[in-house]
Amino acid sequence: MRNNLIRNNFLTIAVLVIAILLVRVLADIAPPRVLQTNLENIPTNIDGYIGIEDYFEKGVYEELNADKHVYRHYTNKSNKKIVNLYIGYYGTKKGGRTPHNPYGCLPAGGWSIISEGKITVGNVGYSYEPELNYIISRKDNLINYILHWYQSDKDKVLATGLQQNIHRMIMKIKNNRNDGAYVQLSILTNQNDLKEDSNHLIEFTKSILKLLPKYWPNEG
Repeated sequence: MRNNLIRNNFLTIAVLVIAILLVRVLADIAPPRVLQTNLENIPTNIDGYIGIEDYFEKGVYEELNADKHVYRHYTNKSNKKIVNLYIGYYGTKKGGRTPHNPYGCLPAGGWSIISEGKITVGNVGYSYEPELNYIISRKDNLINYILHWYQSDKDKVLATGLQQNIHRMIMKIKNNRNDGAYVQLSILTNQNDLKEDSNHLIEFTKSILKLLPKYWPNEG
């Protein structure tokens, strides 16, 4: 019993020492620079949807503090459906993620969250089936259906900030790189059209998921 206790204490101390050494080593390594953001080159013509660029007010960009923003409205000319796309990319030097998420921003904008959870959208060419977050919010007669997630390492989809933090730590140790992006797609609809419009959003989201690895930023 005593020997086992000593051995367990020794292992705990050894792990702590190794962790401290890793943190010190990583702190001494300069983070890579963003060489090419690339995300702005995602096509504006996707599956019959035509995208136009949009811009936030200066204060919003200062608050988000990303290395690259992509903000577009994609319109399907055949059925007039409009899908809103936002990508905020954060290089390793900026910690790879944003502190903002729709769970705080929606209520601040007058939207009431009526439903939220996780959703899978099927095969998008990754080695696994990504799990995304969905939110349904309401303001008066409008419904905002949102899909959002964190993305890292080209095709690594992470539904929560905790998952992203763990992945960032692993990538920092392995590659000295832990950049990432917050991705959000949404469609404004109403209660009668919610099911149809949510299906349109899911199909468009699958196309974005397929494109993101091809346009992932370069660091070095």
